Amino acid sequence: MKKIKNIHRNGDPTKYQCFGCSPFNEDGLKLEFWEDGDTVISYWQPEKRLMGWYNVLHGGIQATLMDEVASWVVYVKCMTAGVTADLKVRYKKPVLIENGQITITGRLKEKNSRVAIIETQIISNNTVCAEGELKYFIFPEKIAKEKYHYPGIEAFFD
Repeated sequence: MKKIKNIHRNGDPTKYQCFGCSPFNEDGLKLEFWEDGDTVISYWQPEKRLMGWYNVLHGGIQATLMDEVASWVVYVKCMTAGVTADLKVRYKKPVLIENGQITITGRLKEKNSRVAIIETQIISNNTVCAEGELKYFIFPEKIAKEKYHYPGIEAFFD
């Protein structure tokens, strides 16, 4: 398993405020990512402040977690940047906050020159609690570099 470097960390903290992965956003999730073969993984501790129902992680936060891991799949598996076009979530079991750390996974299901389909899961206590399928519009690498600050795949790994 290899740590994926957050290529935004060294930027301007006042501009880099991603709710999902910025360490500078006080209200954010502060996700970090690892690559394990075909899968991008994040481990995260649910917080009471993000509850929906009592002791249950809010469904919108779950969707956000899956969208964020999918964007990092686009970065390192598609080797470009992209934007979410569609997100389908299937909530299977509640993510209980008291159960502690969860695992969020994403893997590339299919890709062509314009679209990537990514499958995601949220796992708590070895149980799949939510599944997602995301469609991302992806940019040609040249456009991703020029317009969307994509630094190239080599920037994500030591």
